[in-house]
Amino acid sequence: MVRQSTSDAMRVWALMSYRAGENSQILGLAEASGEPFESKRLHYRGIGALGQLARRVGLFGIDKQSSSSLAPPWPRLIISAGLRNEPVCRWVAEASEGYTKLVFLGRTWAPRNEFDLIVTTPQYRLAKDANVLHNLGTLHRVTQDRLREEASLWHARLNPLGQPCIALLIGGRSGPYTFGKSAAKRLAELAEQHATRLGARLLITSSSRTDPQAIRLLENSLTTPAVIHRFGKDANPYFAMLALAEEIIVTGDSIAMLSEAAATGKPVWLFDLGTGKRSMNPAGTAGQVDRSLRTESYRALMLLGPERLSRDLRLVHQGFVEAGLARWLEKDAAPAAGGATQDLARAVARIKRDFLED
Repeated sequence: MVRQSTSDAMRVWALMSYRAGENSQILGLAEASGEPFESKRLHYRGIGALGQLARRVGLFGIDKQSSSSLAPPWPRLIISAGLRNEPVCRWVAEASEGYTKLVFLGRTWAPRNEFDLIVTTPQYRLAKDANVLHNLGTLHRVTQDRLREEASLWHARLNPLGQPCIALLIGGRSGPYTFGKSAAKRLAELAEQHATRLGARLLITSSSRTDPQAIRLLENSLTTPAVIHRFGKDANPYFAMLALAEEIIVTGDSIAMLSEAAATGKPVWLFDLGTGKRSMNPAGTAGQVDRSLRTESYRALMLLGPERLSRDLRLVHQGFVEAGLARWLEKDAAPAAGGATQDLARAVARIKRDFLED
């Protein structure tokens, strides 16, 4: 066993991913742990993913010169996610002779027993192994302090008159679903109905996956007062929208946004990107659905391919609805009740108990 100096070793490394959503989860868990932590950023080489698919261990997939230093003193814990990070994390665990424990978020491609804890959600359909923590949704960085701070910073720009607000969080293509023109028209109609019920204005934000034409169509279809933030344009008021909203509408493609919305404890509505047999909602109604070659290919993969190559978002929706943390956005639906998730607290309690207790 490698000896560590308690005076110079950072106990937690947040080994960042190549996806923004995963990085938010990694930082959320590291911040909530209460431990000092160091963020490690990697620059990848093209062969990285191929090496991981072959289940190799090492630093072959990264540019060591431009990546953060990976050297002793080793941390007690690494929090990470993503296919390309697996060989790196396993290399650190081996170099530390087992001192460093690995917490991975989502799912892994290497055997699960190579990791000390996997924090996952139902969409990945992982087995109920002892080292797998099954949560309703993903981890996040939503805290009451952050919401209060963001509300104070943005209130004058987003809601100067102090009206009731509904936050509308829009994703895009994910697996067999996409937010296209048909979904934009339906969402505009339903969101406007709910805004009228509350006498509210809409606070709308897109994401990196949102089709620009679809968000433009939604904007042109609205008559309700609305503030629209397009992802990548100026500073992002996302957390402020969560903070200022009375209710939150989330497109069903984004499990991360659903989890963040539910963490506020406010009423959350799920918007079904599909219709009829292609609905996310088991009771979905008929209508036009947006399709593309990518969505149809993924649908075929879900039907014909191995489970590990796809994910089923509907399992997450089902969990949130059954727990009373979200309702489907429908015409004339009764108000949602609201309630906060405990996923982040459960994950923190687990890593403290298993890895960080002295």
